[in-house]
Amino acid sequence: MNKFILDMRDVSKELILILEMLKDNNEDSLKKYIEAEYKNIDWKLFLDLLLHHRVYPILASKLQRYDEKLIPQFVIQTVSGFYKRNVFKMLQLSGEMNELAKLFNINGIKAIFLKGPMLGNEIYGDMSLRTCGDLDLLIPIDDLEKMHNLLELKGYIKDDYIQTVLEDWKWRHHHVTYYHSCNNMKIEIHWRLHPGPGKEPLFNELWERKRELKFSNNPIYMLGREDLFLFLVSHGARHGWSRLRWLNDICGMIEQGIDWQKIDTLLKNHNNFHVVGQCIILSSQLLDVAETKETHRYINNQKSKSLAQDAIFYIKKMINLHNDMLPKDVYLYHRKHLYTLMSRQQKVLYILSYLYPYHIDVVTLPLPKKLHSLYFLLRPFLCLWRKARKQELSLEEPK
Repeated sequence: MNKFILDMRDVSKELILILEMLKDNNEDSLKKYIEAEYKNIDWKLFLDLLLHHRVYPILASKLQRYDEKLIPQFVIQTVSGFYKRNVFKMLQLSGEMNELAKLFNINGIKAIFLKGPMLGNEIYGDMSLRTCGDLDLLIPIDDLEKMHNLLELKGYIKDDYIQTVLEDWKWRHHHVTYYHSCNNMKIEIHWRLHPGPGKEPLFNELWERKRELKFSNNPIYMLGREDLFLFLVSHGARHGWSRLRWLNDICGMIEQGIDWQKIDTLLKNHNNFHVVGQCIILSSQLLDVAETKETHRYINNQKSKSLAQDAIFYIKKMINLHNDMLPKDVYLYHRKHLYTLMSRQQKVLYILSYLYPYHIDVVTLPLPKKLHSLYFLLRPFLCLWRKARKQELSLEEPK
């Protein structure tokens, strides 16, 4: 049987070089690659890719090993500057994480930090070797108001971007964002791990499997190892693995050791076997993570192979899915990819969710709040009216 190989024909030589540097491979072979391609490498693009994929902390020390005949001095110095700034950022985030953990513990809020500086310690043994822009934490949905009041007292301001009707925010969305203008800090408070609709572990299940970090004087909790692995896998897949940092995290966890029997048990309940397969294929073929008997059956899944190839679209294009306005081709591709990621059960729930009223229905036909349940009956007609109105407006546009 022929082994599945990712199609990498359109991937730039600069990105290939970064992938080679991320591998734990023979330095002599890497030197030969650089020497063969040196005259043709666009070092500006190389730096742009390092920044986009957030892997410059890992490569900063590796670049120091090469003389300027292979890698220009300005490249080495620039990456070193990126790394030093990241060290200060991680220290700042660590201090804030410690303060927040103390605040939550005093006020009886169960909080699980999902990522943040401790993930660098977890995977790389050094928080400065991973970038992080904010703090993500998961709390019970019933504690959201209490959390809101505590953060406001600390000077955080909520970004009220969620528009909702009939409390659909509870399952359509999964987090809310807070900003602190003085220390330029951003916090995402999750009540779900991922956007809905879809089945995922209950908070109490995750809390039972949590781990306490030896990070500071205050108890700081993070997900159990297998829960963390599956969270990072689903998060990376949902973003198309558009940053190599996420894939490099997965590689680190696999190489450290994963209890695949526990993973199998958790996957039976949450239907994302093919997503795990996608990340293992990408880890194996892009970053040389060794295949094992435990991972072999994930790799042989046809849907996993297809999803892995789909992810190359994101990785090679420096796509930032957090931009407010995506190019039309990226938007359409990503919408299709998100649907493909879903299990059959998730697809059924997703389709059914269209029958539930959206906030746009309230905008189209405002009704008193006590009558909002009527939107269940009115929604099909409102959708047809919006579609007809859109066509009418397009006809009225000047040619």
